[in-house]
Amino acid sequence: MSHLLETIEVETGANPRHAVIWLHGLGADGHDFEPIVPELVLRHWPALRFVFPNAPMRPITVNGGMRMRGWYDIGGADIAHKQDEVGVRGSIVAIEHLIDRENARGIPSERIILAGFSQGGAITLATGLRRQRPLLGLVALSTYLPLHETFPAEAAPESLKVPIFMGHGHFDPVVPESLGIMSRDWLKALGCPIEWKSYPMPHSVCAEEIRDLTRWFEARLV
Repeated sequence: MSHLLETIEVETGANPRHAVIWLHGLGADGHDFEPIVPELVLRHWPALRFVFPNAPMRPITVNGGMRMRGWYDIGGADIAHKQDEVGVRGSIVAIEHLIDRENARGIPSERIILAGFSQGGAITLATGLRRQRPLLGLVALSTYLPLHETFPAEAAPESLKVPIFMGHGHFDPVVPESLGIMSRDWLKALGCPIEWKSYPMPHSVCAEEIRDLTRWFEARLV
């Protein structure tokens, strides 16, 4: 617990009994999705604690070795190949520590939603589906399943039943929608219950997607 990531926290009410851990994309930080809280949350929901961690600073090869916040390195434009396995696995451990902290603060795993955008969504899938103690749900936006070659052998059967929301833009130039669809199909083949939505947008989040997320959250929380 001494190596916890820095986090920004937003609570929607007193004594939250549910938590949402939301992971940003490459080069952003924990503040990136902080504004989504008032757009997403409905008044009648139970109190939530949103936790927005900062990824570590690291050199990113595809960006000329520039140091920025990232959950793992990107070696080239073809993000599905030559993946940074050490970085991905290190981030899985870091997110597990944040889940442990929520458990210690009285929020069990089954009342935690793990969410993420782009790289953060990749770590969401990699972490949430390897857990023997399932989470309440997973949100993976504009992303893909990393380390897919080893995933079937490492996936936790208990977590393959966790509901997943996946959203992607038709015109995404960073994480091609085809890669998101391929990841969706791999997971569905393993029995994962996935709600898939496509939107006429680039590598971003749109109002329609937030409305769909609100409906998806409502089904888990109320």
